[in-house]
Amino acid sequence: MKTPEPNDSPRPAPRRSAIEAAADWVARRDRGLSAAEQDDYLQWLASDPRHPALVARHEATLARLQRLAHWQPGGAADPNPDLFAPVAAGRRRRFYPLLAAAAAVVVAGYLALRGPVPPAGAPIADAVPVQNFLRVNEKRALPDGSVVELKDGSRIDVEFSPELRRVRLHGEAHFVVAKDAARPFVVEAGGIAVRAVGTAFNVRLEGGTVDVLVTEGRVQVETAGPATAEAGEAVPAPMVVAARQRTVVPREPAAVAPAVVTVTPEQVREALAWQAPRLQFFETPLSEAVAEFNRRNPPQRIVLREADLGRVRIGGTFRVDNVEGFVRLLEVTLGIRSTPGGAGETVLERAP
Repeated sequence: MKTPEPNDSPRPAPRRSAIEAAADWVARRDRGLSAAEQDDYLQWLASDPRHPALVARHEATLARLQRLAHWQPGGAADPNPDLFAPVAAGRRRRFYPLLAAAAAVVVAGYLALRGPVPPAGAPIADAVPVQNFLRVNEKRALPDGSVVELKDGSRIDVEFSPELRRVRLHGEAHFVVAKDAARPFVVEAGGIAVRAVGTAFNVRLEGGTVDVLVTEGRVQVETAGPATAEAGEAVPAPMVVAARQRTVVPREPAAVAPAVVTVTPEQVREALAWQAPRLQFFETPLSEAVAEFNRRNPPQRIVLREADLGRVRIGGTFRVDNVEGFVRLLEVTLGIRSTPGGAGETVLERAP
């Protein structure tokens, strides 16, 4: 009987819990991780060599499903047959997902190295077209002059009348409200109403809670819907939340009233970190990613000591102002070493 070679040895299948955890991390990364969550994510990835592969599997599945956006039922009778076409064996790629930075200012993302790095001077003729662009959350002006900035994936429904300005929110948004004492501005999210006249505040609807953070002025948070009043039940008085204060309101009635707490400037910055512009890469050569960071962060500058290092392809979404976090990702996950160079320079090279 043939003695199994090392590569022939079967590998045990990962536990279902690890697969579910990978899916959870992908979803949580998409909405943005806190500093503590980023640390937990790093530790989870490093705890088992199979965890990065599980994350990559979920990322690949998600990317494949997103291709359905190119087919709209109203535009064609049949879907594009290439949407779920199998990948040719000769073109199958290996992906090595990288870790999210632990720094609080980095938005969670991933990096990916596609296959072996081609030798110096080799052409990259069959590369997937590079997408390298700045992603900005949607910002729009409302009919009354108010401004709303929507986090990616969020949406609003606007209903303005001569007596009331009403906005229904799904997701997360920051509002800068134009003053109009005759027409209150009300944001409804998950059955919770946030009422203001002229102020600035952030509302996030997530799961069973609505998070309200006021950055300027004050708002009233009403927890009772119309059904409560119609049923003759006691209607709780609205909570007043002032600048640099926050409250998290459960969507379902709770025995304990939600608290209004004062937040520090650091907590405000962390809560609104999603507003910062980001760079999004997809199979982008490292040389191009570095050039984008250099262009947007003078006088800081990243220098690649080895030309072939620039051919490494990466992907992910990163804050444009966090050069240090980006460099740390490369060090931790791609075997790259950084050393200080000239004024403001960081030199990258392969670790020995």
